[in-house]
Amino acid sequence: MTRKKITIVGAGFVGSTAAHWIAAKGLADIILVDIDEGIAKGKALDLQQAMIMNNKDIKIIGTNSYEQTKGSDIVVVTAGIPRKPGMSRDELISINSKIVEDICNKLKEYCPDTILIIVTNPLDAMVYKVYKLMGLPKNKIVGMAGMLDSARFKHFICEATGNSPKEVDAMVLGTHNNSMVPLASKATINQVPLKQVLNKEKITGIIEKTKNGGAEIVKLLGKGSAYYTPGLGIMEMVEAILKDQKKLLPCTAYCEGEYGAKDIFIGVPVILGKSGVEEIVEMVLEEQQQMNESIKHIKKLIDSL
Repeated sequence: MTRKKITIVGAGFVGSTAAHWIAAKGLADIILVDIDEGIAKGKALDLQQAMIMNNKDIKIIGTNSYEQTKGSDIVVVTAGIPRKPGMSRDELISINSKIVEDICNKLKEYCPDTILIIVTNPLDAMVYKVYKLMGLPKNKIVGMAGMLDSARFKHFICEATGNSPKEVDAMVLGTHNNSMVPLASKATINQVPLKQVLNKEKITGIIEKTKNGGAEIVKLLGKGSAYYTPGLGIMEMVEAILKDQKKLLPCTAYCEGEYGAKDIFIGVPVILGKSGVEEIVEMVLEEQQQMNESIKHIKKLIDSL
């Protein structure tokens, strides 16, 4: 069988870490594209040699040309300027919008029918822009944000309770900024509702920590933002699609009335399989008002594109 092919646009920390996770699992051949050809080629060569040590028979190529991306099963877009300490993700919209537009113009030539996973911030607006530029069906464009925010939510729950991540089930929906919606009402520990384990004050504290989790890392790093967790989130989405796992994951998807959202991309629970977003799973939420605020924020952000 012909091996699957993944293109990752952006060989920075997030893109190269995603490539690392994908390669380590042997999921597909990888094309690592970056405007800086030396960075792309150098990281690809290092990763290729690591996979020799890891006994993974996959091919990894670094390039600044989109020609080699032709026929990619999935394209992951991580390229863009990361935020600096004190910045919000929304402040990146002007410069990253131009970067994303240039990428889409090139992908339309070589990968007109691929599945796209968007990671560039501000995520919700960038996914919408890609959707409008590429002209692909809604199921073929999805954003990686809920995976990251949900991991942070679970981390802070584990930190507060001492439980193993295997025992915690928690999810974050909504926009990828401070209007995100950690679903405290749905979170469980060993199937016991979180609100029966922790008091309201502690849960509120966990929610605030989750919302500020990215900013905390940006501040600590001083330059750049998180990459290990986003990289792993990308890999899980890629695996769900390539292996047709029909996996329930929190992703940024196009809504047509689900959760009160219409004609926008927002974080919702989706079934991810070989066709991309195969279904949006609707639940009744105690946090619907917070979802409504997320929707308003995204619409305002889209209007500024």
